[in-house]
Amino acid sequence: MSDLLHGPHRTDSRPVAVVDRISCADELAADERSLRAGLPAVRVAVLAGRALSYGVGVREHAGFIARARAEGVAVVRRTSGGSGVLHEAGDLAWSAVLPRGHPAVGRDYARAYDRLGAGVVDLLRRHGVGAAWSPAPGVSDDCCVLSGRGRVLTIGSRIVGGAAQHLTRAALLHQGMIARVVDRSATGRIFGLTEPTVLERLAGLEELGVSESPERLAGELARELARSFGFEVGST
Repeated sequence: MSDLLHGPHRTDSRPVAVVDRISCADELAADERSLRAGLPAVRVAVLAGRALSYGVGVREHAGFIARARAEGVAVVRRTSGGSGVLHEAGDLAWSAVLPRGHPAVGRDYARAYDRLGAGVVDLLRRHGVGAAWSPAPGVSDDCCVLSGRGRVLTIGSRIVGGAAQHLTRAALLHQGMIARVVDRSATGRIFGLTEPTVLERLAGLEELGVSESPERLAGELARELARSFGFEVGST
């Protein structure tokens, strides 16, 4: 049986998994189960619908969380850092769990976006898109990919994704997202962003010319991440 499995009903015991159309809450819960197990794992999911995730350090009464709930958006807390992320149906959520002794972790794990997210850049390069992990722009405290923390996934001057970490005594969870589409109107309302030039910094893969289905991209991304971490990948 392949190590690369599709479908939302798979177990969490395989080292590399691709999951189709799962809620953000269920996907984050699966990441936490993998982290508690502490074994090497790569997981890529196609999200099923709109949701707001927010980092472990964010106050539950933060204004953007209240505004999301008022619009009927599903809200879920991450155990990784950062602030708020508005996810849309078809977005990719990816994660890697690495034992602390894995060479990709290192003492600089909190700044190692290029190393830990190399598989994401490699995927987009295969599709003719030059992507990079670039310094976050620092124009919003609440919207994670517009904040001043860490690095964000960019294509040219546009931001298409981000990542965050959760370190335990046994392992590192490095999890991220890639936007397929961006609803700038909803993003502006929820995060209190009114400046059009700020919202235009955000983009999804579709408007930047990556037209492949999210399911295909998820499978390819799982392989690229697995290879970057030295995992064996079976055929589908």
